[in-house]
Amino acid sequence: MPDIIHLLPDSVANQIAAGEVVQRPASAVKELMENSLDAGSTSIKLHVKDAGKTLIQVIDNGCGMSETDARMSFERHATSKISKADDLFAIRTMGFRGEAMASIAAIAQVEMKTKRIGDEVGVKIEVEGSELKSHEACACPDGTSIAVKKLFYNVPARRNFLKNDSVELRHIIDEFQRVAIPNPQVAFSLHHNGTEIFHLDKGTLKQRIMAIFGNSYNNRVVPVEENTSIVNIKGFVIKPEFAKKTRGEQFFFLNKRFIKNTYLHHAVQSAFEELLPKDSHASYFLMLEVDPKTIDINIHPTKTEVKFEDEKAVYAFLRSAVKKSLGQFNITPSIDFNQEPHLYNMPLKPADGIIRQPTIKVNPDYNPFKNDTPKNYTKASSRELSNQANWEKLYTNHSSEIPQLEVKKEEETQQVIDTDWDNNFHESNKKLTYQLHNKYILSHIKTGFMVIDQQGAHERILYERMLDSLEKQQSATQQELFPKTLELNAADFALVKELQDEIKGLGFDIREFGKNTIVIQGVPAATVNYESSVLLEGLLENYKQNQQELKLNKRENIARSMARNMSVKAGKALTQEEMNSLIDELFACKMPYSTPAGKPTITTISMDELDKRFKK
Repeated sequence: MPDIIHLLPDSVANQIAAGEVVQRPASAVKELMENSLDAGSTSIKLHVKDAGKTLIQVIDNGCGMSETDARMSFERHATSKISKADDLFAIRTMGFRGEAMASIAAIAQVEMKTKRIGDEVGVKIEVEGSELKSHEACACPDGTSIAVKKLFYNVPARRNFLKNDSVELRHIIDEFQRVAIPNPQVAFSLHHNGTEIFHLDKGTLKQRIMAIFGNSYNNRVVPVEENTSIVNIKGFVIKPEFAKKTRGEQFFFLNKRFIKNTYLHHAVQSAFEELLPKDSHASYFLMLEVDPKTIDINIHPTKTEVKFEDEKAVYAFLRSAVKKSLGQFNITPSIDFNQEPHLYNMPLKPADGIIRQPTIKVNPDYNPFKNDTPKNYTKASSRELSNQANWEKLYTNHSSEIPQLEVKKEEETQQVIDTDWDNNFHESNKKLTYQLHNKYILSHIKTGFMVIDQQGAHERILYERMLDSLEKQQSATQQELFPKTLELNAADFALVKELQDEIKGLGFDIREFGKNTIVIQGVPAATVNYESSVLLEGLLENYKQNQQELKLNKRENIARSMARNMSVKAGKALTQEEMNSLIDELFACKMPYSTPAGKPTITTISMDELDKRFKK
């Protein structure tokens, strides 16, 4: 029987390895930009076409490579970052495994131009599917330019699993931000299909955050800074009133490397205890600096998961630092122990400078129960005596009317608690509804009564209405008298472009208006009482939240997001007509008994259940 175990060809092994490192175009962007940072670049330019499917090009002004180094960079496990196993515990560079370039070259056509500072000419290398196509000298500026073309051209199955351009572009933007935020000393730019999306100049961390997410963040952020022997913490948290329903703006950077850590996230979330609205999440941009010997970053191919030597201590310091900042900047109620003594609110001294003890003057002859006129008030006017008589008369009349009022009250109570209450009474009052705590609607049924969650019921009504509009592409639009301009961050702007057809199908009339800005010219006719910009922003937030938690198609997600955003909320008082209309529309739905999220909208309580509660 022949042997069956054999070595895989290098090309196949590289393609398998590439599946761990390069999952989509955004993965290649991350690896190339991190290599540029390790090269000491002060300016990095990223150009992509068709969301990276056609072209990903990274141009930097770093140290460049020699001819030999340029060729070696495409070999597996070839790196300049480490030379022995002990170096793994002293890593301060972004990359160290030597897999990125080899993995990318195995599944794409790669062209590299690089030149060291001081060299007369550079070198140009072309690799296709791990196979060297050309290697020659060329004229190029200092630094390195790497162009990745036709990603996954030789792995069609992987290419077919890529999402549309809008989705892949949002992933590229996410990776771009994760590299750009912790490196404000480096200038970055991002172009997609020739259009500039980001142009980030050198500056401070706060300036970098504002450049990416908008100038409004200038008044939203609270600085955090704490230096300890275990960890140094620096960055910003977002004020609680600007918390969002999604987890989008949550960034941890460990030694300038983006990481994900639910344990540390819990530390920040607990620092915001009792400050955040219900179902909201804290937003933050926090940079942690630790000794590389106390962490292990070599546990995941993308290096986003990290193990700490003393995770509990880092948790405690992080929670304390955030809590301190919230108190220091008056986000939480606090007592200012550092206030200067002369700033306390002290009463002013009298003009003569002598402080006297207050005194109380009491009339010792006053008796409120004495019927005759007090001795000190013998000169009371006839009007005062008349008023006294009138008060006595008032109480006399009131006493005589009390039995009559009690009888009337008893009659009214007996009318409500009628033991002879039959179906005829119910039929005549079937439209009689009650609102309980401005949250639930109570209505009669033959066997008892039903309780309706007003928000959940309205969500179901709006969801089916929106879904119908999206399917038919027929929704009335109310044109705005004064169009609203809405500035978004790059990720949300890309999301709007992705959902443009569905948003217009709901009845919105929007168009692009410059960089990351849209103009709202019309809104759905049923939403004229809503602020159009707030409505659209809420739609995007709910959409992103559903996208993180659920696997829904576009139409279902956007219909659910719009319904959630427009539904009448708990705490809203409804009129009798509004409650009756809500009930009628709910039972006209295809699935009236549950919300789009699957929660019940109606519950019934029978007379038998009530009887059991009153029986001992």
